[in-house]
Amino acid sequence: MKKVSLSETDQYAENAFKRFIVHDSPYFKILNFNFRAGQELPVHSHEIEGQVSILILEGEGEFLGKDGAVLPARPGDVLISDISEPHGVRAQSDLRVLVTIAPPI
Repeated sequence: MKKVSLSETDQYAENAFKRFIVHDSPYFKILNFNFRAGQELPVHSHEIEGQVSILILEGEGEFLGKDGAVLPARPGDVLISDISEPHGVRAQSDLRVLVTIAPPI
């Protein structure tokens, strides 16, 4: 077993979002991204099989998708998609997200 405290990753940067590796194994990867209002992880995809989940921990923002798709993102919301499907996140306020990728990339 392994316990991780996300309070230790409650850090932000002014010029770019902050990324912390929470867990990395052959089976899945967990990342914590912290965005200041206005920052974003641009829409992107990966040409591999697998899935990604994006959980909003704190703040408000938007999940981004292909063809300009935008979905509201609030604490407790989870976006789940194939990793090959375009996805991204935009922060409307300071925003913390937890991303799980399986298998890891």
